[in-house]
Amino acid sequence: MQFSSILLSEAVESFSSLPGIGKKTALRLVLHLLDEEPNMTENMAAKLVKMRQNIKHCQRCFNISDNDICQICSSAKRDKSLVCVVRNIKDIIAIEETGHFFGVYHVLGNLISPIDGIGPEDIRIAELVSRVDSKEIKEIIMAISPSIEGETTIFYISKKLSHSDVSISTIARGVSFGGELEYADEITLGRSIISRVKYER
Repeated sequence: MQFSSILLSEAVESFSSLPGIGKKTALRLVLHLLDEEPNMTENMAAKLVKMRQNIKHCQRCFNISDNDICQICSSAKRDKSLVCVVRNIKDIIAIEETGHFFGVYHVLGNLISPIDGIGPEDIRIAELVSRVDSKEIKEIIMAISPSIEGETTIFYISKKLSHSDVSISTIARGVSFGGELEYADEITLGRSIISRVKYER
């Protein structure tokens, strides 16, 4: 695309760098902002900068948070003995939208994938083991996408926790093999958590 303004071109380039946004969509967004009052764009930019500078990761589960401990971990209504292990923040959002889970979470940050150079030490498995060793946790639900990397990660974690008596379960296979949790519909994902099966170590 050729633009008469370098500033416009740079703004479109920035928007189009976001996932799922092509150049045409980016151009529509930028032109929309130009048609709005200047304070709208300034407010949006200020909120994005504030988020980027001040957002934290929960020191307990590694979810995104405004404070050192996230709202889920600090809630008195949550069952702290039930931990749902997920790959990333998007999986937490997907599970929360089902309304079927009332425990807490543990975000690994990724899955074991030797072909991509991601080993067990590159994700938050040690932190999970440490939480289990605190004796507060009774059950771990492996809400990890059913894939080769997911199965490898579940197997590795189960071996690392073989010294404990914590119960390990996996979500039922309502989610297709190779599918991502964030794209599963709420009913299927919710039923997969409710119908979880014990993982044989």
